[in-house]
Amino acid sequence: MPAVFLPFIAIFLVLFGVFPTAAQQSAAPQVQVKLGYLRAYEPQLALSVLDVAPRDEGVAGADVAIADNNTTGKFLGQTYTLDVTEVKLDADVKAATDELISKGVNYILADLSAEQLLSITDLARDRDVLIFNIGATDDRLREEACHSNVFHTAPTRSMLADGLAQYLVWKQWRRWVLIHGSHERDKLFADALRRAAERFGGEILLEKEFMDTGTARRTDSGVVQIQRQMPVFTQDFPEHDVVLVADESEVFGTYVPYRTWTPRPVAGTAGLIPSAWHPASEQWGGTQIQNRFAKANGRRMLWKDMAAWTAVRIVGEAVTRTQSAEAAKTADYLRSPDFSIAAFKGQKLTFRTWNGQLRQPIFLGDGRSVVSTSPQEGFLHQVSELDTLGVDQPETTCVLD
Repeated sequence: MPAVFLPFIAIFLVLFGVFPTAAQQSAAPQVQVKLGYLRAYEPQLALSVLDVAPRDEGVAGADVAIADNNTTGKFLGQTYTLDVTEVKLDADVKAATDELISKGVNYILADLSAEQLLSITDLARDRDVLIFNIGATDDRLREEACHSNVFHTAPTRSMLADGLAQYLVWKQWRRWVLIHGSHERDKLFADALRRAAERFGGEILLEKEFMDTGTARRTDSGVVQIQRQMPVFTQDFPEHDVVLVADESEVFGTYVPYRTWTPRPVAGTAGLIPSAWHPASEQWGGTQIQNRFAKANGRRMLWKDMAAWTAVRIVGEAVTRTQSAEAAKTADYLRSPDFSIAAFKGQKLTFRTWNGQLRQPIFLGDGRSVVSTSPQEGFLHQVSELDTLGVDQPETTCVLD
């Protein structure tokens, strides 16, 4: 929304009693909402330089949402701040968490590994702090290792895989072969793809593991090597419709499209990629948030930026509705039927009460455009079609503490 319209909207809301008048503002208690952003960060290489993550990925989205919250918060006596703390990958994050909490932070946006996040959940719960997981896609954080003080705006691997599988099945491309990497993250996404195949009627005809030998495939000689290697690697595939790739570790996936022995579409972590957001999304008001984000940051909005933006906006919505910055009241509100959040995805989003996961559509896109959005037409559910993505309530192993 252009900034020029904000004063007129504010006047409208005051007239209709949604926002207080100036006199009411001065009499109303001022609420300061302190959020922390805890991220594990080190520069990471990617097979393509175009895929190297921006230095401020995630943080930039949170900053835009803080500005959004403060735009309306000034009419409600609310002030939002964000304290960003960085640690190294796999570092102990307890001390950093304790420092944020000692500054009065009630809400922590966590861009951490699953192990790091689990190491601070009890500490945060004992100090009445809510954690919003904006980065880790591990299903176990929402299932056997779930916690009542953790809400997830990042999707799970199973949600991503289900969103992709629905589209492939809708296209009648049901015969798949799967190439997965040798690292743990790759195997977890491969597990999610196998689950999705069984759930929606896809058939994985053959699987192959691509071992990480540590060679520098971004060099010129490496590109020549992979161009020769990939056709041979895929030569023995049976007749199939799609090649699925599970390569979260960025070892080989980028080199699969256009290099297989048989010309077939590629999907997964390369080719057609499922994600919680796409930088080219313009539907459902997406142009509005994309333009505001680009103006503030000089780049397009990535999925982690959207996950962070959504988390901060959720806090703003909860504080406004409950008239309190207390984490306990926010948690109760987020689990209530009264909560929903608009996030430029075509429908209002809500949390799954059984594991704290945000229901959300999954975007399917290539490097330039959104190809489709799941849930796909025809995949029905008795509660919400969004619950066809990921672990549904009858399947959950989560027992909230």
